[in-house]
Amino acid sequence: MKARLFGTDGVRGIANKDLSPILAFKLGRAGAKVLSKLQDRPVFVVGKDTRISGDMLEAALAAGICSAGADVINVGIVPTPAVAYLTRFYKADAGVVISASHNPVEYNGIKYFNREGYKVPDAMEDEIESLLDDSNQLIESPTGSGVGRIKTKDGARPYIDFIKSVSDKDLSGLTIALDCANGAAYKVAPIIFEELGAKVHVINNESDGSNINVNCGSTHPEALCQFVKEVGADVGLAFDGDADRLIAVDDKGQIVDGDHVMAICGCNMKRKGLLKNDTVVATIMSNMGLEVALKKADIKMVRTKVGDRYVFEEMLNSGYNLGGEQSGHIIFLDHNTTGDGILTAVKLINVMVDEQKALSELREIMTVFPQVIINVRVADKSKYDGNVHIKEAIAENQKLLGDTGRIVVRPSGTEPLIRVMVEGEEQDLIEKVANAIADVIKKELQ
Repeated sequence: MKARLFGTDGVRGIANKDLSPILAFKLGRAGAKVLSKLQDRPVFVVGKDTRISGDMLEAALAAGICSAGADVINVGIVPTPAVAYLTRFYKADAGVVISASHNPVEYNGIKYFNREGYKVPDAMEDEIESLLDDSNQLIESPTGSGVGRIKTKDGARPYIDFIKSVSDKDLSGLTIALDCANGAAYKVAPIIFEELGAKVHVINNESDGSNINVNCGSTHPEALCQFVKEVGADVGLAFDGDADRLIAVDDKGQIVDGDHVMAICGCNMKRKGLLKNDTVVATIMSNMGLEVALKKADIKMVRTKVGDRYVFEEMLNSGYNLGGEQSGHIIFLDHNTTGDGILTAVKLINVMVDEQKALSELREIMTVFPQVIINVRVADKSKYDGNVHIKEAIAENQKLLGDTGRIVVRPSGTEPLIRVMVEGEEQDLIEKVANAIADVIKKELQ
């Protein structure tokens, strides 16, 4: 059976190899064909992050879209959530992001949003994928005035104004340290916080096309921890390459991850009567400490599969307005339709100002249960599901943990990895369990 091209977050792969310009061209054509059912001449907003392959794939994708008779609004380098917003702002029929988010520079990706700024459903992705081999010539190639056009518009300023409109607090008097991961936040993030009144210090905002996510940003917040202490910042904000994630750092240089952010913001929203159905949506990877903290505040927690798209679907289907992942994808559905690192940062800082508390104090709302995560690189992650020996190892080790711990083992949606997460009360025991399971995976799948 042929593997599905679309993963949990669009089409990902090594640029110019797995994700070639030819594939990008075909994705543009197929996307235009699928959207043309809804609109005779659909309009696509196209944005990208700073990685060097973005120009190449953007050109190929836009050419494919135009070749099928659709138009392109090119908004340049902007965060992924900006494309979701700008699709609505420019009243386009779809948005497309060229980014591999937190992945290394050699990777890139292509992800679609619909006209409401939602990630397109699996069925639409499958339809796009089915048209990539256009051997039956189902996609028309218009000529003359039927060919699509490309227009370049400013994507930064409308998004900056949108994020500022979400903040109802004056940030003057606050010192904020930013780590832009040499990625899509490099321009807009400093402007937003400066215009909101804060004193801003920035690192990793000079992209050369190859340094995106390299020892910086939300996947490597250690440098920001040190930087916060050096400049005496009240808060540090680390984004990933496409700025849909936030990992914060408090005034003492301690990491505040997505679970902490959901606990802090969820409890604040509950007190103000703004948390719909008194529920926060998280994934199976969120720490048990989040569940405990929310329960103390009389807030329910619903868990989903890993992936912010599944968090979003649960929120949309059940009427919730706050959800996210430990990794820093947080969705404030009252404001945007996808994880938005800069929006999340603004909401977190608004709680600091509203409650007149340092982030280090707010952070104490949640006690983290010890957790170990091991990423095992494998030759073929698709063979994980049917492996009996791995399943047996997981079951045996769960017995060791009992009711005071849990094991989550899953293939990565974007990389050739099997992720092993073990959580419990005793650090030594969970490390032993995680390593035992990882060893079996290595033996079976490498």
